[in-house]
Amino acid sequence: MTAHFVQFPCLVDNYGVLVHDSATGATASIDAPDAEAVLAALDAQGWTLTDILVTHHHADHVQGIRGLKARFPDVRVVAPAKEAAKIGGVDLTVNELDTVRVGELAAKVIETPGHTAGHIVYWFEAQDTLFAGDTLFALGCGRVLETPLDTMYDSLMKLTHLPLETNIYAGHEYTVSNARFALTVDPTNVVLKERAAQVEALRAEGKPTLPTTLAIELATNPFLRADNPDVQTAVGMAGADPAAVFADLRERKNKA
Repeated sequence: MTAHFVQFPCLVDNYGVLVHDSATGATASIDAPDAEAVLAALDAQGWTLTDILVTHHHADHVQGIRGLKARFPDVRVVAPAKEAAKIGGVDLTVNELDTVRVGELAAKVIETPGHTAGHIVYWFEAQDTLFAGDTLFALGCGRVLETPLDTMYDSLMKLTHLPLETNIYAGHEYTVSNARFALTVDPTNVVLKERAAQVEALRAEGKPTLPTTLAIELATNPFLRADNPDVQTAVGMAGADPAAVFADLRERKNKA
């Protein structure tokens, strides 16, 4: 059983990803940001689309579903049960700890409300790979739009319990701006400074900054470090509840 992951840019700053099971030929698109971009990636690989795994209902993650179904009428659309009515055309709804199969590959569903109230992510445990949608970004996290801020913090903390070697794919290329913000709230972090320089260099060459890993996010992503004394001191909240520090960080990023 061999899994292949193909990431490609689409729209303005979105990423699409194809997940392919070589044993069965099954192929899933993580979200459907843009039908033409997904179809081009499929054609380049010679793969047939069997599944679309939706993380949340926002248009830049689902607007390509209709176009993909026009090309592949039998494709199965999997989506969070709590948001299926906002997405439409859903064939299978899933909840916390459900398992979704793409051929012989298995993804565990983890509910991560915050960016949207019903947001989910897909963890392919055997492949050490997480598709985080707009919950967790490289050096950042999604805007909290449909829940209290502490709900998003709880969702992020759930993800910190995954294995450190977990590879993380996110829905957007926001890493440069995230790195610049992170340096303002974690200015003494040497690892962060080195990573920020690497990120700037990658983007200058037109290269992606994703996937990332949980280990590097725990070391450099301020939204996962709200309990860190250096971060707390930098924002004037030494000894505060980490959830409150997270809320302050998110509000600062909103205004950045």
